[in-house]
Amino acid sequence: MRRYETIVIIDPDISEEDRTTLITKTREIIPQQEGVFLQENQWGVKKLAYEIKKKPRGYYVLMDYCGTGKVVDEIERFFRIDDRVMKYLTVQIDPHADAEKILADLAAAKEKEGAPQEAAASDEGQSASEQQVAGSSSGKESPAAQNDQVNEPAPEN
Repeated sequence: MRRYETIVIIDPDISEEDRTTLITKTREIIPQQEGVFLQENQWGVKKLAYEIKKKPRGYYVLMDYCGTGKVVDEIERFFRIDDRVMKYLTVQIDPHADAEKILADLAAAKEKEGAPQEAAASDEGQSASEQQVAGSSSGKESPAAQNDQVNEPAPEN
């Protein structure tokens, strides 16, 4: 199984409902063609480098998925016949991808994103002196101590 990313530029003038149905239909194609949908990132409306279909802006969507060439062929066929799609580009990311491992990695990354916010919230409850004590006990040295170590002369032989 291979890993692909497809970037789609959708007509920005269509309604939110039409855009959602277009993206949903694209997501449904992947499992129909024996692929695995990984993630989607909607970038929103951006200015184009040049006009496409006489439009200066487009709605960008990035889709990440695993599958075979059948998946890519069907998605691109769908994009060619749909007038709401202005441009698309598919790039192969990994020729030997393991979809289950990638999904596990993505889930772990989402968990890590939530952890720093919780840690920051618990640090806010500490007083300034508690934070200094915690910082000094964590093995961090002051900048002056670091400079002393850097400026020490090397032993001569």
